[in-house]
Amino acid sequence: MAVTPEYRAYIEELVAPLGHVSTRRMFGGLGIFYRGLMFALVARDVLHFKVDEVNLPAYEAAGMEVFSYLRNGKKRGLNSYWTVPVDVLDNEDEFLVWARGAADAALRADAAKGGKKFR
Repeated sequence: MAVTPEYRAYIEELVAPLGHVSTRRMFGGLGIFYRGLMFALVARDVLHFKVDEVNLPAYEAAGMEVFSYLRNGKKRGLNSYWTVPVDVLDNEDEFLVWARGAADAALRADAAKGGKKFR
């Protein structure tokens, strides 16, 4: 699930305007965090955002898919992360709308768990 340095730099530049964003390598990929909460992941140079019942319809309408990987020869999915449409990556304003939606999904998930992260 490698991430090229160029793609990492590109995505870090795109999410920077959100503020309070950090990244770290995870399982060969890249985790992207907003206020300490993971809201995005990159695997094989593909960006995936966190979804919940609020922002999921936009991903479904765009025909996107759930993040998946192979483990022990079986395809597994992580239903809370979906592929970001490529055309969204080409429009900074639209990208920030989708990124904010993913960050908000992470904040809602944390609040539902009784989390004490930054709100």
